[in-house]
Amino acid sequence: MDVEVQPGNQSNSKHSLPGLLGLLDRLPKSCRPKFVRGDCDWGSGPIMDELDEIDQAFLFKVKRSPKVKELIYKHHCLGKWTRFKDGWEAKEDELQCQGWSQPRRAIVVRRQIQKTNTLLVEHKRSGQQALALVDGPEDIKLDEYSVLITSLENDLISIVQHYRDRADCENVFDEIKNQWGWGGYTTRDLKPCRFMARIIALVYNWWNLFVRMSNSEDDGYLEAITSKPLLLTGVGRLTSSGRQKTMTITSHHGRNEEVKGLFQKLSQFFSDLKVIAPQLSSQECWCRIINKIIEKMIPIGALGPPKLSPLTG
Repeated sequence: MDVEVQPGNQSNSKHSLPGLLGLLDRLPKSCRPKFVRGDCDWGSGPIMDELDEIDQAFLFKVKRSPKVKELIYKHHCLGKWTRFKDGWEAKEDELQCQGWSQPRRAIVVRRQIQKTNTLLVEHKRSGQQALALVDGPEDIKLDEYSVLITSLENDLISIVQHYRDRADCENVFDEIKNQWGWGGYTTRDLKPCRFMARIIALVYNWWNLFVRMSNSEDDGYLEAITSKPLLLTGVGRLTSSGRQKTMTITSHHGRNEEVKGLFQKLSQFFSDLKVIAPQLSSQECWCRIINKIIEKMIPIGALGPPKLSPLTG
């Protein structure tokens, strides 16, 4: 993972788009993401046109412009909604907002709001938008709406799930900001900000790989707020005997037995790798380490580690 730091007045999508296009251009087509996903700031016509030019699929949420509101009003009282989990419903249509070069596939998503005795109504007064609080009847049904725009051809439910999964990605950014210090820069000099942001990204990368490797047999993902106290609360002692060096780690964490098991698995893996390392190149050693890290995500051996001789295999 890398990071670009921009001035505070250049944080919207039109300033981020050149960096995204440059990244996609550097990637081989086989390594590009299946689609680009973003919030309302990215759901604009020029951005979608740019992605169409490089044949990159996308899934964006759009702002509530007049055309979007018309689409919501059109489907509000119509049936044939496709039910999704957690009370969500979805319908499909086409939408072309002002400034868009062509109509695009639109997914209208709604969920019923919990009952409330007070309503906030938006209306026009003397040509200006105004808000009014009114008391609503007890049996009124209210829905919250959002509209997604996509070039994907997946079924309706899959697209809604794809956008809901965006929250998992945002949790990672939230973790880096709140637990690793990826934010709160007060200097106006961009150079040290960019330097520190990349250092944090590098440390996060290595720590995340280390934790995934040590926790590879567990289904849960350990955030830094859990993993750092768990794996850093210990005292290490290095002893030498002859030509052998031994590192002894004593954990002071309340879950020290769990920590002991994690480090034992790591130690066993590297001991086994050390035995066969003379047969492997540096790249092949890394191939084995990466396989260990991502064995919960893809089938073991998908990266194709080299075959070993029968004596040490």
